[in-house]
Amino acid sequence: MENAISAAKSTGSLTPPKSVLNAPTPLMKQQGYGKGYVYDHDSKNAFSGQNCFPDKMQRLKLYFPNERGFEREIGKRLTYWENLRNKTLKEK
Repeated sequence: MENAISAAKSTGSLTPPKSVLNAPTPLMKQQGYGKGYVYDHDSKNAFSGQNCFPDKMQRLKLYFPNERGFEREIGKRLTYWENLRNKTLKEK
């Protein structure tokens, strides 16, 4: 929780990258909103690995599940996705 609070204090209210924001108007499309968006379910393993953090913010780990109960399974899933993301980035 402290990581999230610290990040919010230091980065303010940065917007997500334009690629993950919808473009309901022609002007927004012209400005690049939605350009380059990858629909996860169209990707191999249904996971694109695209970055949804603001452009001016590095990717942070904000959740640290414990080794008890279902959180153990969540931790495994997060590790799986992180490995997929790293593999996808290396392939690009």
